[in-house]
Amino acid sequence: MPRITPERREAKRAEIVAAARRCFARGGFHQTSMPDIAAAAGVSAGAPYRYFASKEEIILAIAADAFRLIFEPMEQVAVAADAPSLGDLAAASLQALAAETVTDAAGQVVPVEELLQCVVQTWSELLRNDGLHARALEGFERVRRSIADALRRGQAAGAVQTVDPESGARVLIGLLHGFLLQRVAFGLTDTAGFNDAVRGLLDGAERSDNTAR
Repeated sequence: MPRITPERREAKRAEIVAAARRCFARGGFHQTSMPDIAAAAGVSAGAPYRYFASKEEIILAIAADAFRLIFEPMEQVAVAADAPSLGDLAAASLQALAAETVTDAAGQVVPVEELLQCVVQTWSELLRNDGLHARALEGFERVRRSIADALRRGQAAGAVQTVDPESGARVLIGLLHGFLLQRVAFGLTDTAGFNDAVRGLLDGAERSDNTAR
């Protein structure tokens, strides 16, 4: 039997991840079995195990795509901008979430809503899956440090006045988490309107503080 090429292997992995993501978004992690994923991918029941050791490994791949969608735009602004405001940082992620689709790590186009359905489920998995928790914590700390460093640069430039950088980083991340829960659980679909409100509140507070000083 000829050996499968690396390109074909990656393509098949992407197909299985995409099928799993659809199943998870529709029915949840624990209600979805590996045979369910195989059927959705159009492969034999044992085929997913040739590409992933377990369902948990597939969940990790999907969670990585989801958290990259949410936090990578904010992290890019935090690293690249000279003195980003609190509103700039929040807007970077909220604008990305306003898109209908995103490209995953395998280069496949993915519905944003599908990823967000999965990421909310991922939070409960953090309490029982040590591997997922460790990966999520590592990503959280990286993003938090990037945001805190950006806020320190903003303070040095006089653009950010009102917040302790470490606390501000946690507040911004918490704001995004809250938005995601409202969007998925309660149908908050006006991402652009939410973004405008957040920018007005955060940047308005900065302007007020600068005036008071």
